[in-house]
Amino acid sequence: MHLDGKRRSGFFLTLEGPEGSGKSTQAHRLAARLIDSGIPCTVTREPGGTALGEAVRQILLHSPEPSPVPAADALLFNAARAQLAAEVIEPALERGEIVICDRFGDSTLAYQGYGAGQPLEALRDLQRFAVGDLRPDLTVLIDLPVEDGLRRKQPDQVTRFEERADVEFHRRVRDGFLALAATEPDRFLVVDGRQTVEVIEDSILQAVRAGLGSRAQVSSGKVAVAPDASSQIPSEPERSSLRMNR
Repeated sequence: MHLDGKRRSGFFLTLEGPEGSGKSTQAHRLAARLIDSGIPCTVTREPGGTALGEAVRQILLHSPEPSPVPAADALLFNAARAQLAAEVIEPALERGEIVICDRFGDSTLAYQGYGAGQPLEALRDLQRFAVGDLRPDLTVLIDLPVEDGLRRKQPDQVTRFEERADVEFHRRVRDGFLALAATEPDRFLVVDGRQTVEVIEDSILQAVRAGLGSRAQVSSGKVAVAPDASSQIPSEPERSSLRMNR
């Protein structure tokens, strides 16, 4: 069920995790795999993905001091999320595509809720206002120790969440993600982010194949989520060299 109460024919995958977990890398590797197979997909990110969202992203991630307070963060993230859902995610799902989103609502719960102490139910209410009952079909949580993830960040990837938040904040965020995954084990796949990029990719691919295989209500004409669409995703030896840039 989504914004207007109707079930779309596409498949909605989100990637979550603490800083430096490799979500963006995995989003684009999966998209390359799907595109190689002729399976339609849309890759997007939060905050961002639209003109409005990218403008909000600059405020959220690179704002000068003083930083937005946690409540303002939550409102801004959900403003960008509402635009992304209406402009990008919902239309792609309507077309029968696989949508791969680098972060979604679970990040707000983890960062502004568990990390910054905002009430979880208020944040959930805000998200429902922003996107209705749009929710991922599958959420991959790439988990790793906070210190490992922060060490991975390149200078041009550092945002105010690394510059101005202490390690304890990031530990609360990680614990929040794990708590969310524990409450919805049917939606979440938790992957050890300390594994190689290739091993993580294969774990995600298998979960996507399983998810696509369960979507029997979609006609075979919509290759993105047909019941046998998973068989069209190639194994590693068959894969071409296509890569997508962030």
